[in-house]
This record gives sequence, C-alpha cells and structure tokens, in this order.
Amino acid sequence: MTGRAGSQGDLFVLDSPLLTEVRGEQSLMAYPFFALTKTAWKRSLIYKTDAVSIEIGPGPRGVATIYDKEVLLYIASLLVAKLDAGETVAQDFYFTAHDLFRVTGVNSSARSYSRLSDALERLQGTQIKTNIEAGGEGQAGFFSWLSEAQLHYQKNARGEKRLKGVKVRLCDWLYRAILRDRRVLEYSPSYFQLGPVERRLYEVARSTCISGTVQVGLDELRLQLGYQNTLKHFRHVMRGIAEENAIPDYHIAIGDGPTDEIATTKRRTNAASTVTITTRLALTAA
Repeated sequence: MTGRAGSQGDLFVLDSPLLTEVRGEQSLMAYPFFALTKTAWKRSLIYKTDAVSIEIGPGPRGVATIYDKEVLLYIASLLVAKLDAGETVAQDFYFTAHDLFRVTGVNSSARSYSRLSDALERLQGTQIKTNIEAGGEGQAGFFSWLSEAQLHYQKNARGEKRLKGVKVRLCDWLYRAILRDRRVLEYSPSYFQLGPVERRLYEVARSTCISGTVQVGLDELRLQLGYQNTLKHFRHVMRGIAEENAIPDYHIAIGDGPTDEIATTKRRTNAASTVTITTRLALTAA
C-alpha cells in the first residue's frame, strides 16, 4: 500500500489486522527455501531434481529460517485477503508487529521485537535463485524475499522509541506467484506451535496430498524438507514424529519399501525406506 507524506513524516494506511486464516504459496510449501534452524545458518542451501532447481545464499545474518518465514506467511495472507475482497493490491505492506505476533502466537516482548528485526534482515539479505516460474514468468539471477524492510518508530517525550509499524516490499517473484497463479493453501492454526522439522513436514503434506495419500522415499523426503543432517538421523527424527502423531491433519507412517536379493545391505535397506502421508480425514472415512 502506498505511503502518504505528512507533516509528521511518512504516514501509512495499515494493512493489518489480518482477519482471515493464514495462507501460503504452494511452491514455498512444497520445496526447501528456508533453513530449519532458530539460529543463523551461514552456509548455502541447494536443492536440485530433474525438474526443480533452488539455490539459497546467506546474507550478512545468514539464510532466512523457517521461523523467519512467519513474516512471509503473514504478508501473503494479507495479500490474499485483499485480493478476495476485490481491493487494489501492491507489493508494499505496512502492518503492526503486534498483529503479526497475535497471528503467529508470539509474546510481545522486547526479545520478540529484536527477533523480528533480525528476521527482516535475513529475509532481505537471503539470496534465492530458482527455475520455478511465478505468474507465467521465469526469473534468472538471484533475488531476496523482501526488497525493502523497515521498522518505523516514534519517540515519546522521554526520547524512548515506540515501534509504530513494519513496512516491507515483497519480492516480484512471490508477488507474481500469489497475484497471478493464486496457488495458495490454508494453514492449520496449530502450525505455529510446531518445531522446524514438523513445520516443513506439515507443509510438504499440505502441498502434496491434494488428491490423496502420498508415498515418498525417506531420503527424497529428507531433501525435500531441507533437512541437513544424515539419513540415519532423519529416520530417527521421523520415527519420533510418527509415533507422536505430531502433524496436524495428517498421519505419517514409516516402513521399508520392497527390496530384492541385491539390496541386502543395511545401507540399501535404509535407502529403500518409504514414508506414507495420509490425511486424517481419509483415515476416518476408511
């Protein structure tokens, strides 16, 4: 939304509060664009298949994390809500940190505001390169999630700062994807209470189980989630998630896929493991 200059500085019309459900763009749910950490991830992330290529480079504060992604989900939800209401949309958004925290379940503390500032820096500094088209257009070279990110303050009589709002400019790639493709899906309200691996597993399940049950190789799923540890460690984590039945709306089952006489080593058996993802609704109907 466009700012209006005034005698007291720039004045903006708030895009918040968000009054609808949280929604996200399907490609960002299906593929590993974010580091699965709370702390800074300083190394590049690469995901390549025959059809999809993604390269993520760190900025000065590292790669944007799955928790930083909350800001993008909030912005995407604001954008979709405006589109549904028939409003004119632009790439600039101005919202309150308080409303972002309300939606994502974060306490409004000094630490939360500091983390938001760090998240905005990572979202602006992270460099993304992908062959995934958005809005019918390909895009060569690198881009950042946010081309602009600012925290706007006011000072009281004692000179103390009070955060007035957050102003961001969404990147062309994601803006086109939402505006033209409209491949957006609703998120479960409990998504924000999940850990990083559980968040990614939910997103992959939500974006791939559109037509029914999905079965995927364990190592293939590890790569799709962007999990950086070993396959052995990932198997252990996945078994714990499956046993706890921890993914909202989805049931996760782990089993070994078929093996033949050649595939007799432990390594080959592990590689043959599969994960079956089923909606809870489908299980209930069965």
